[in-house]
Amino acid sequence: MNFNIKKAYKLEGQPSIIILAEKPANLPVDLLTPQEIDYITILYDIQKKNYFEFNRLDRWIFVQLLNLAENTPFKRAENLRKAGDKLATSLNEQKCETVTIIDCLIESKAGFYLLEGLALGNYQFIKYFSKAEEKRNTLKEVNIISNLINQASIDQLTCIVEAVWMARDLVNEPNSSQTATKLGESLSEMAHKAGIKVEVFNQKKIETLKMGGLLAVNRGSEEPATFTVMEYNPQNAVNKQPLILVGKGVVFDTGGNSLKPTTSMKTMKSDMAGAAVAGTTLYAIAKAKLPIHVFALIPSTDNRINSNALVPDDIITISDGTTVEILNTDAEGRLILADALVYAKKLNPMLVIDLATLTGSAVAAIGYVGAVAMHNGCENYYETLSDCGFKNHERLVSFPMWDDYSEMLKSDIADIKQLGGKEAGAITAAKFLEHFTAYPWIHIDIAGPAFSEKADSYRGIGGTGFGVRLLFDFIKELSEED
Repeated sequence: MNFNIKKAYKLEGQPSIIILAEKPANLPVDLLTPQEIDYITILYDIQKKNYFEFNRLDRWIFVQLLNLAENTPFKRAENLRKAGDKLATSLNEQKCETVTIIDCLIESKAGFYLLEGLALGNYQFIKYFSKAEEKRNTLKEVNIISNLINQASIDQLTCIVEAVWMARDLVNEPNSSQTATKLGESLSEMAHKAGIKVEVFNQKKIETLKMGGLLAVNRGSEEPATFTVMEYNPQNAVNKQPLILVGKGVVFDTGGNSLKPTTSMKTMKSDMAGAAVAGTTLYAIAKAKLPIHVFALIPSTDNRINSNALVPDDIITISDGTTVEILNTDAEGRLILADALVYAKKLNPMLVIDLATLTGSAVAAIGYVGAVAMHNGCENYYETLSDCGFKNHERLVSFPMWDDYSEMLKSDIADIKQLGGKEAGAITAAKFLEHFTAYPWIHIDIAGPAFSEKADSYRGIGGTGFGVRLLFDFIKELSEED
């Protein structure tokens, strides 16, 4: 990550600065002229203008006034992140390389949220431009002077931002350079940097483990499947049983023999967003040295067509012996996740959370502004996770998991059907996955917010990294429970 966030204690030299204050009366008189303060006060009072730029020729001064009394705390935090993103745009437009934030606010986390939005908004994916350097953002370093933000918060924010950027990079990579093998290599490289134990199972090992779901989806591909196991287990871990993150890693999804329309296939490089989030979240907690034992399990393949490819009416066998009637080869994600959820049983988990770009039904239900979630046997964990979702604006909408939906998965020729029908698709997909769990479990369908086809504030364009901040905050809370 070519970007640094630092805590500073005084202004050094003549850097460009961002002044954060609640009202004009709170602005520092030693950094602004009386005329500038009068100008700000008049426009603030008459036009409610809250953002100002001053060109001092040798540097820029940006003033952001923030009304800390308006909106709910969650909405206010999100507005602050968006303000940070706009500042990142302004800083790059003015070719600033370094900026110092002067925090004159009275609310402890307001400056943090703005800094978070600025850092996340500075992300770019430009490696495939022939003249990438000409497009690169100039902003490389942000210093913050604040009595309300400590060094530990800055350090954790750095870990989070780096992980989100890495997740976005993984999702944005085209399939030509992102096979299952290469994804395993990228995750291994990431793990080694953070001191995470990692093993990438090859095709032979996957066959030995009889992972029939992963192998069935991989049948149409010329590239082998992989199954990556990452483990972070610090000596001071507070949990006796591990937390496990499972991420769907379909590096490209054509739909297989149930071929997708061209328009639906266009963004299918993002079908491994769950894998990217699981792996980079583990990286973030390892870099932050959170005292908690966590695994990430990542089954990975592409979903292609050849003469051996899976077809509707096939019957496959998952690694726990469950037979599955295939109805649609474009519902492949749940098949590879099934093997991962079975593998998770071997690790005696306290909780398993899977993340997957799983269903269009989730998008149809709530759009792109949040993720659909379901859970079983872990009400307290889910409440904490949901609260973290609101705090980080990575919100979850809970759908029911009534037994009635299991009836829709009964098969006449196998133990279970892969699909439940036209109705309640996101729920029946989760009920299918639930069949392979025997532990506290949360399912998050990130099909909507994982990828954005147009710029969306600090979430950017392309891979968003949705879920990294949510899970980091949740895992941090778990690690502090004692």
